[in-house]
Amino acid sequence: MGRSSTGARVFSAILMAASLALAAMLLAHRFIPNRWYNLGSLIETFLPWFGLLIPPLIILAAIRRRPLAILIALLPGLVWLKLYAGLLPDKDDGPGDFRVITHNINATNTDTEATADRLLDADPDILALVEVTEHQREEYDRILSEHYAYSAFYGTIALWSDQPIAASNEINLELGWTRAFRAEIDIDGQPVAFYIAHLLSVRVNTEGFTADQRNRTAQLLGRAIAAEQLDRVVLLGDLNGTAQDRALAPITYQLESAHATAGKGFGFTWPAQHPLARIDQVLYRGLEATGADVLEATASDHLPVQADFGF
Repeated sequence: MGRSSTGARVFSAILMAASLALAAMLLAHRFIPNRWYNLGSLIETFLPWFGLLIPPLIILAAIRRRPLAILIALLPGLVWLKLYAGLLPDKDDGPGDFRVITHNINATNTDTEATADRLLDADPDILALVEVTEHQREEYDRILSEHYAYSAFYGTIALWSDQPIAASNEINLELGWTRAFRAEIDIDGQPVAFYIAHLLSVRVNTEGFTADQRNRTAQLLGRAIAAEQLDRVVLLGDLNGTAQDRALAPITYQLESAHATAGKGFGFTWPAQHPLARIDQVLYRGLEATGADVLEATASDHLPVQADFGF
């Protein structure tokens, strides 16, 4: 009987320690250092999924019938709700003054016409594509030029617009090839600066979360946006990171997420079949986001995202 009681107390102590550790990680993830394999960024990329650990902790505490253990097991749940409860309701107010869509179409995606049709079904005013090969660009331009009078192409990224593109220029990310550009578009006479970007990919391997090059491109893109003279800014593209990843702070500290403001749920975009993270972003400032959504899958390994904005 004594051994059983001791074992129960040890189990309860382990359970409470695990609950406190999970609550602390969710609450203070910003303090997890990146100097070891970019651990902090890796955890932040998949932070919402740590909520799956909470129900087992609560169930085990309830089975043990230890009031203190149950109370402590509820703590990470409260922290998780504090972080993410605001994402769950539908905040979509409907169409605004213009709609944007961004999509990583995947360089190996040969289903060009079906992909273009799926995007056109959403009727965007501005359409940004990344990871576009030269052959794909020709095919997409052939299809999309029937719907859009204006376009801009830089490297493997492209933009189509039904409003005039007043100017465009490459953003130098110091890679030797183009992964970002700026376009100034006059939407009903209102100038808006659009940044289209495809930041470098990250990998999870034996060396940890290898994201140093991605982080450097985020810093350079953040500097370009910080120097922007126009008040209205929209960033579209695949940032290969979530809004919670502190490595994207040079960008996300300046801009809001359209999905967080006007969408519903987590809006995961990658991988397309079983999405785990939202790495395809629509970020903005100086406008009102009136709606945001993740669209149905194309033949790409990413899901398209759209957002509506009002002046």
